[in-house]
Amino acid sequence: MVPLTGDLPLAKIHPGVGPQFGQVVVLFGASGDLARRKLLPGLYHLCNAGFIPSCRIVGVSLDDMDADGFRQLARKALDEFGSRRVSDADWQAFAGNLDYVALADGAAALQAAVARAEEAMGVESRRLHYLSVPPSAALSAVRMLGQAGLVERSRIVMEKPFGVDLASAVSLNSQLHEVFAEEQIFRIDHFLGKEPAQNILAFRFANGLFEPIWNRNFIDHVQIDVPETLGLGPRSGFYEQTGAYRDMVVTHLFQILAFMAMEPPTALEPAPISEEKNKVFRSMLPIQPEHVVRGQYAGYRQEEGVDPTSETETFIALKCFIDNWRWAGVPFFLRTGKRMAEGQRIISIAFREPPKSMFPPGSGVGAQGPDHLTFDLADASKMSLSFYGKRPGPGMRLDKLSLQFAMHDTGMLGDVLEAYERLILDAMRGDHTLFNTAEGIERLWQVSTHLLEAPPPVRLYPPGSWGPKSIHQLIAPHAWRLPFERAWRDPNKAGS
Repeated sequence: MVPLTGDLPLAKIHPGVGPQFGQVVVLFGASGDLARRKLLPGLYHLCNAGFIPSCRIVGVSLDDMDADGFRQLARKALDEFGSRRVSDADWQAFAGNLDYVALADGAAALQAAVARAEEAMGVESRRLHYLSVPPSAALSAVRMLGQAGLVERSRIVMEKPFGVDLASAVSLNSQLHEVFAEEQIFRIDHFLGKEPAQNILAFRFANGLFEPIWNRNFIDHVQIDVPETLGLGPRSGFYEQTGAYRDMVVTHLFQILAFMAMEPPTALEPAPISEEKNKVFRSMLPIQPEHVVRGQYAGYRQEEGVDPTSETETFIALKCFIDNWRWAGVPFFLRTGKRMAEGQRIISIAFREPPKSMFPPGSGVGAQGPDHLTFDLADASKMSLSFYGKRPGPGMRLDKLSLQFAMHDTGMLGDVLEAYERLILDAMRGDHTLFNTAEGIERLWQVSTHLLEAPPPVRLYPPGSWGPKSIHQLIAPHAWRLPFERAWRDPNKAGS
């Protein structure tokens, strides 16, 4: 592939980061929103930057169009959603590797298209099947791949949700395993593909300053907070069948929790990391309904596709516990919701306060809460460590200060892969580190059973707020870290 003008292919800078063999990508849902916004621009960048030695893409969807129609759709997607400049030469190279099969044409047409792609590639190749389809269509796509004889030399990427409860997850995994082996299945969570999520592992295990205090003796509680300002739009019909807990907590927030809470793996390799994550899930106590606040933003029931008497939650906050030696007694508070005051993605770790204060009354110590280590999980990662320090001048007055780091400070921001790009590359390489396992998913549905069987009633909250007022009783005597009392410092502004 021709690299972007003036860019050195990153695969040459970092040898070994890409797959060993050429790839034929079968993209189900090729005309859908996710494919247009993330997958096609991501595949273009991976091909163009030299991460993949050779690649051909076969789009599959319900739309009745030919290969030229798919190319037009892909070019429009790159122009509208791509974050990188597309030159004519680069586009022609990418477009020549696109083909299309309408779903109605059946398994034989798909088999023929993949055979054409592999023959045109002319080198040894592997297949990556990406199922960017609704859950109801996933198994039919899997069966179509089986009928087309496209299981060998292949890996399959599954989008969430992975079931809606324990029984459906067990059934889904069982039917998947009739066609694909577990090692071929990659259950994707784009949160774990973000650079900051992976940086948690580096921060924890590479630094002698924090590794010894990463336990119940020094950490008071943990918050994982992912409020969203967006509403549902065309997704309201789908969302009505899932809700915030199934959509976000099981598939995203619990996975982040596992990275934060896991024991050191024996090696920085997929199998040991997956095992330590699964140990966290096995140690989780069942989620108790009395430890959960469910909310629904005012006006949700009037949206298209929503039951006028709907009890589906668009907001959820909960308290959970990991019953092992490291974390016994430490509460983990999770919160997420739609139409909230701000869009943020943070992990905030509150350290225990000193057992006794020697400072005089009125000094300010403890007045602004405990010391916090905060990870911002946005694409350009940031970290902050807050602490008390003496205010200059006579007397002993203390203020809350902070040390902050932002990826912008390093000059390496351009090396960051978008989450889906990283995860597609890992799936091509067969690296399961950032993907969910059948065992882990089934365990999370198991600990969710009490909540799903007896959910607390939904409470209305105004759009643009931080959720129902009862969230403050849930976290008491602590306080939610969001909204921040002070914004992140801008390193580009003088005096920040």
